[in-house]
Amino acid sequence: MPGKLYAVGTPIGNLGDITYRAVETLKTVNFICAEDTRVTVKLLNRYEIKKPTISYHEHSPRSVTDKIIERLLAGESGAVVTDAGMPCISDPGEVLFKLCIENGVPLEVVPGPSAVSAAIALSGLPSARFSFEGFLSVTKKQRFKHLESAALNSNTLIFFEAPHKLLSTLTDMLSYFGDRKISICREMTKIHEEFTRTTLSGALEYYSDKAPKGEFVLVIEGCPQGAATPEFTVEEAVSMARGLIEGGTKATEACKEAAKLTGFKKSELYSLLNEGRGFY
Repeated sequence: MPGKLYAVGTPIGNLGDITYRAVETLKTVNFICAEDTRVTVKLLNRYEIKKPTISYHEHSPRSVTDKIIERLLAGESGAVVTDAGMPCISDPGEVLFKLCIENGVPLEVVPGPSAVSAAIALSGLPSARFSFEGFLSVTKKQRFKHLESAALNSNTLIFFEAPHKLLSTLTDMLSYFGDRKISICREMTKIHEEFTRTTLSGALEYYSDKAPKGEFVLVIEGCPQGAATPEFTVEEAVSMARGLIEGGTKATEACKEAAKLTGFKKSELYSLLNEGRGFY
């Protein structure tokens, strides 16, 4: 009979934010799959949990995953944890859980802290319906496709972002979303946590003067109900097209996509591109 794999929620910053059940589960399993064992061992030491850990992350070879499944099928129990929050959400644990389902390994979740729910609770923005968007792609074409899709979503939008990409992300969001309200949650539950409620333009100005540090959760106002598209200037529309071209999209297709989102004519944007306008 196979063992069971547990998805165990861990603190998103403050090590005190863990449930009794999570601690007991980590104490009873045979092994723990950790995104970064160096991070997880700090938590385990805090609660005197002495269990072997397996390094399991997005770059782990398939042989590691196969070995985990093999041990579970042999009757051992395991837990999967991420560096912070719930595993299996924007996390390699998702792949492991999928393989467990395919192989008939029982699964159980031990809920814990979530940066998503904590951020939207503190944002002051509508929380009845929201859309978790995760991280934007570093590939420009995919990044702009994602923003184009999210721009017309009326639900509150939640993104994760790293400090070194924050300014470019805020710039792109301002271009695609217009100047919406935003709540920026930085280093939640940690010593230097910070919550800023402003607009996208205000956030861009603030972090242009103050170097971003720490991990960020961005909670952004959704597209106003009944609005066909946000309002854009022609310069912003051309900037979108240029960004798509830089990401590998053909000029005609880039202008078509920018026109669809902004309401300007494809031919107008194409002419302005040829005149060298937009970013200049």
